[in-house]
Amino acid sequence: MSELVTGDAVVLGLMPAKLPSRALALAIDLVVVWTVFVLVSIGVAVATVTLDEAATAALSVATFLLVLVGGPICVETLSHGRSLGKLACGLRVVRDDGGPIRFRHALVRGAMGVVEILMTLGVVACIASLVSARGRRLGDVFAGTIVVRERVPAGRAAHVPPPPPWLVGRFAGLDLSAVPDDLWLAVRQCLTRMNQLDPEVGRSMAERLGAELAARTGVPAPQGVPAAAYLAGVVNERQARDARRVFGAARGVSPGTTGLPAGGQGRAAGEWAASGPADPAGAGRAGTPAGPDGSGPETAGTGVAGARVPGTGFAPPA
Repeated sequence: MSELVTGDAVVLGLMPAKLPSRALALAIDLVVVWTVFVLVSIGVAVATVTLDEAATAALSVATFLLVLVGGPICVETLSHGRSLGKLACGLRVVRDDGGPIRFRHALVRGAMGVVEILMTLGVVACIASLVSARGRRLGDVFAGTIVVRERVPAGRAAHVPPPPPWLVGRFAGLDLSAVPDDLWLAVRQCLTRMNQLDPEVGRSMAERLGAELAARTGVPAPQGVPAAAYLAGVVNERQARDARRVFGAARGVSPGTTGLPAGGQGRAAGEWAASGPADPAGAGRAGTPAGPDGSGPETAGTGVAGARVPGTGFAPPA
């Protein structure tokens, strides 16, 4: 499933990266790239020791472009925006619409990085990130990308709002086994941030997620139910099932039982039989009406405690 974006074109559930984390990721990337560049340059110098100065200069420029410029471009393209430094810092480069970047985006970022990072030692990139509300440098502005945080502290997680009371329990018959975890995560993020979104954007997101959720369950959404309420009702049903499963496992209840622990049903039946009346016909039992002949209850005969045996029509001998 593709990523969802907010009205500010930020990936739903992710936060724009700030300058300190971006600077640390860039420092890691520069250390790796410059180490590779030095090693490749030494190898090229040894291999071209017999060439003239013009050929050596051309190879040096080619090495610079391939390693310091082409290397980061290839890495960001193949990893969809996750370089080694960004991976270590939990960052990722995405498009403005929230999707993964492609070669053209990485190419523009790499070309602008030569000017604002390599030639100016990162001064221009730092100033642009500080000025931008979302921490974008010039390469991000021209490429239409943004660096976001993939790892958000758990303390920031918000609770999913409950569904309307008239929807509670309405989706008890849905089969939720085919709904993937990434769809559940997107639904939770949409519901928790619904109040922060533009109403029209939030409604369109809820409708899109509701259609995908209905396709996964095989049951269309109820007519007249708002998409956000439908999502909240289905999430509430899943949470209720998870809670029943966890509490049942904690009490030792096996599937198909009536809530008694394992072996508890057999013990309960034995105790009930032991405490039952000694009168096989049940005569004299408190609260049991007598039969027409006054010999006992209408359902005479209890060969086993608790079992109802049809009457024969004859009274037991005196």
